[in-house]
Amino acid sequence: MKKIPIGVSSCLFDQLANSGAIPKKDAVINEATCHFFEFFPFAVSEEADLTVFPTTHSEAIIRPGSDYGECTQLCGYIIKKKSLTSESEVAKNFGNTSNGKDSIGLEALKIMRNFPLLPVEEDIRLEDACFRDNFFKRIHVVYRWQLLKKEGLTAHGLIEFHARHKLIIMSHADYRDLGQLLAGLTKENLAEVANQYILQLMNTLLTVPTRANHVNVLQHIQGYLKKELGRDDKAELCELIESYRNCEVPLIAPITLLKHHFRKCPDPYIQSSYYFAPYPSALGEVYP
Repeated sequence: MKKIPIGVSSCLFDQLANSGAIPKKDAVINEATCHFFEFFPFAVSEEADLTVFPTTHSEAIIRPGSDYGECTQLCGYIIKKKSLTSESEVAKNFGNTSNGKDSIGLEALKIMRNFPLLPVEEDIRLEDACFRDNFFKRIHVVYRWQLLKKEGLTAHGLIEFHARHKLIIMSHADYRDLGQLLAGLTKENLAEVANQYILQLMNTLLTVPTRANHVNVLQHIQGYLKKELGRDDKAELCELIESYRNCEVPLIAPITLLKHHFRKCPDPYIQSSYYFAPYPSALGEVYP
């Protein structure tokens, strides 16, 4: 299996090298992440360059790869937290934001500004299960996007990409803006619409999903079973979704029951969706 390339502050990577063994499970770089990700360390001076707005704007960071020296486009970046950022600093440098960026350090924000398609997170924030889940999810969205472009971007491919991520998008925000963007897709404007789409998608995914949005997604998915479920099964599923809404059970509980029903009554759309498995489960609990 080809590992996904991730940039990382060299000091975090050095912690792994100096330990003589794989760090504890809750470390940023652990046995699970090393199995799925290939880490590219950035020296202090290299990382500082990423925070300077490039003369020629770039949306990607390219590093020499380990496979036959080929170049590798990074799908994520983990930065060592260096400073606290006040709300006024964020407003001064990035304007009025409403997506939770004010809790991220200024260095990370500058990299995010310079490379808007690159998922960036701080080591401290990745100790939080919700931020870690969202970071892993965004990494895999970018990775799948890169594969789509490598295969050759087409209108059909872009629409299918959106369809497979639609339920994930719904858990973050209203998906209709992205849908309307694709509604005007033609062969002539494919490149322009695709660029707008991925920028808007990655910005949308910066917002951590809410419980209310997940309930909306779960009920939407339940609708695909309305003709297949009996009264008792339907009542059980509704009750479990309500229990999740009321913080009585984790999200994995209704998801597990839904997956059970779809194994009995497969649906092509739900099977193709990434919502139930946005990234390998070995990386940790999906949707804590």
